[in-house]
Amino acid sequence: MIRLSISARQALAKLTLPVLIAAAFGLLLLGKADTMLAERVRMALSDTLVPIYGVLAEPLASARRVIESGERLFAVARENDRLREENERLRKWQAVALALDAENATLRANLHWIPDPAVTYVTARVVADAGGEYARSVLLSVGPNHSVTKGQIALDDRGLVGRVTEVGARSARVLLISDMNSRVPVTLEGSRARAMLIGTNGPRPRLMYWPEGTPPVEGERVVTSAEANAFPANLPVGTVHYNASNVAEVEPAARLDRLEIIRLFDYGLHGILPPEAARTAERPNLERPILERQSPEHPVPDRIADRQPTTVADRQQTMTADRQQTMTADRPMDRRH
Repeated sequence: MIRLSISARQALAKLTLPVLIAAAFGLLLLGKADTMLAERVRMALSDTLVPIYGVLAEPLASARRVIESGERLFAVARENDRLREENERLRKWQAVALALDAENATLRANLHWIPDPAVTYVTARVVADAGGEYARSVLLSVGPNHSVTKGQIALDDRGLVGRVTEVGARSARVLLISDMNSRVPVTLEGSRARAMLIGTNGPRPRLMYWPEGTPPVEGERVVTSAEANAFPANLPVGTVHYNASNVAEVEPAARLDRLEIIRLFDYGLHGILPPEAARTAERPNLERPILERQSPEHPVPDRIADRQPTTVADRQQTMTADRQQTMTADRPMDRRH
C-alpha cells in the first residue's frame, strides 16, 4: 500500500471533483460529436452488465418467491381455520335440517298431505325491453309451436319477474312487477300479513294495504300470496325498504334491469281472465242470433232471473224480480168477480 503524505492526500482530494467534472464534460462532448460512437459504447457497456444483472437478479427472484410462498402458507392456514369453523356451523345446521325434514315428513304422513303437482316451464331469452302498451315490460323469443299462454308466471334465477300478458306465434310479452299496471298479492314473511305490491314505473314497486298494526319491517322478506288464484304462494319477490319519504317499497330479488334468460312457469292458475274470455263467460246468451232466441223452440225468457247477470246492479235486479215473482206465485188467486 502506497503511503502518501498529508499534503499529497489533501491535493488529491481537491483535484478529485474537478477531474470528475472534466471527465463528464468530455463524455458529453464526445457523445455530441460522434453519436454512433456513444451508442456503440453504451450498448457495449449494457452487454457487459446484462449477465451481471442476471446473476444478481436470480437470488433476488428466489428470495421473492420464498417470501410469497410464506405469505401464501399463512393465507392458506387462515383460510383453513375459517373453513373449519364454517364446516362446524354447517354440520350443526345439517343436523337441524335433517331433524326438521324428518318431522315434516311425519306430519305430512299424519295429515295425509297431498303434494303439489309438478310444475312445467319453458325457458326463453329476452330480445327487447321496450315497446307495447306498458312502460315496464320485456319481449321474449319463444319460437314456433310453443306452449306459452297468458297468465304464466315469469321468474329469473333469483325471484319473481312478472306475468305473461301477450302471446304471439313466436314471441311473448311479460309485464314486470315494477310497471304501474302491475298488482301482485304478497305476504310479509315475518308477520304473515297480506299486502298488495303495486308497480310505480320505477326501480322499486310500492307496498300498500297491509293490515293495521302490522307494518312492514325494514329488510323483511316478501313472498307471493295465493289470493285471487293469480299467483302461487311463497315465490320470492324481494325485501322491504323504506325510502327517504318513509314509504314502504320492495327491493326486487330479480334483476329487472339486467334480464337475459327468463323461465315461464305454468301453475295452472286462472284467477284473472282476459277481458274477451270474461265477457264471453258472463254473457253466453248474447252469442245466439236474435231470430233463434225468439223462435218457439227457444222462447225468450220472461223473467229477468233467466238472463245471465253481468253486473252487480243486474244481480240485485234479478234477486228483486225473483222475489216478486215468488210472492205472486204463492199468493192465492182471487175468485170473486
